[in-house]
Amino acid sequence: MRDKEIFALIEEEKTRQTTGIELIASENYASPEVISAMGSILTNKYAEGLPGKRYYGGCEVVDKIEQLAIDRLCKLFGATWANVQPHSGAQANAAVFLACLNAGDKILGFDLSHGGHLTHGSPVNFSGKLYEAHFYGVNKETGRIDYDQLEKIAKKERPKLIICGASAYSRDWDYQRIRKIANEVEALVLADISHPAGMIATKLLNDPLDFCHIVTTTTHKTLRGPRGGVIMMRDNIKNPFGLRWKNGNLKSMGALLDAAVFPGIQGGPLERVIGAKAVAFNEAMSTQYSDYMKRVKSNAKIMSELLIEKGYDIISGGTDNHCMLIDLRSKNINGKDAEEILGKVDITVNKNMVPFDTESPFVTSGIRIGTAAITSRGIHSEMIPQIVSMIDRSLMNSTNEKSLSDIKSEIHETMSPLPLFQW
Repeated sequence: MRDKEIFALIEEEKTRQTTGIELIASENYASPEVISAMGSILTNKYAEGLPGKRYYGGCEVVDKIEQLAIDRLCKLFGATWANVQPHSGAQANAAVFLACLNAGDKILGFDLSHGGHLTHGSPVNFSGKLYEAHFYGVNKETGRIDYDQLEKIAKKERPKLIICGASAYSRDWDYQRIRKIANEVEALVLADISHPAGMIATKLLNDPLDFCHIVTTTTHKTLRGPRGGVIMMRDNIKNPFGLRWKNGNLKSMGALLDAAVFPGIQGGPLERVIGAKAVAFNEAMSTQYSDYMKRVKSNAKIMSELLIEKGYDIISGGTDNHCMLIDLRSKNINGKDAEEILGKVDITVNKNMVPFDTESPFVTSGIRIGTAAITSRGIHSEMIPQIVSMIDRSLMNSTNEKSLSDIKSEIHETMSPLPLFQW
């Protein structure tokens, strides 16, 4: 018997995604093959353990699938060890913390209010509850990472782990400098590349695996795969400090991280999602994907420049990747209201704290937007001025219902003919 209510709601969500403009920087559209693998018969198989080392019988096929996902991920990023089982980026980070730290150890992360992530030490998250979290941020004048501040705090607090990466930061990272600082204070470095992973894989941004001990990422943002997480390392990275790792060699480091994932933080892996990850990793090694990433970056650059021309304050003055953080105080609008106004015309964004924000996290002074999803739908550079115009007209005519209705119709006319997955 078909569940009419659920499948009617799925069709409703399909309509929402098809007719609107998706600008949330952490969202994207997966390919039909990725979606097919996620909805496959693999969902029936339980497979606690690792390929060749399971606690259940009948895993000979899913062993091959998971190993293929590992091999493809390593090839994509030039890694030499990987675990593809984490259910999310947050759980990938949790596994790293469990493997590398003791409760109460000091960590140094990017401040959430400046663009960091909950799992980088926020007091409401496990990372801030179980560990002594300290933070660095951006320079108030430039909006870019304040590496001098990072170094000063690291030398004062001597954390066991330094975390780099962000959920709302539009510039590339100086991983080499962070590693140099870490060496001086005998800290490990974790790079969480969940947002720019696709651009790193296609060599459009600096490679954290050259300098960071451990790298984590989600698989659904710029990588355009299923929702999930992974952990990676490269064997040119050694741990000279013996922080719970024996001899500092890759095999023992990998074994400790494997054990932190299972049985440390989760049980059986989602083999259907791992199969979908393998599909996405294969897609990300294609020339079509490389071209797509270039389009994403170009679209973001053009969008940020056009928004600046219209008087919007982009934190750091532009973007190197797919996203931008917009401080709306110059327009006398808060993030909560902007999200609601744009939602009325079917432009989806999220309210977001900006550095040195004067509003609460429930209101915020900014919004975060990204170009990964609209580029998947085939939006090209010539269409970006129209999208920027629709954003600006919506925000500047927020009380004019006729104007908002006309903009919404314009958006539906523009987006409805485009497939969800163009590239």
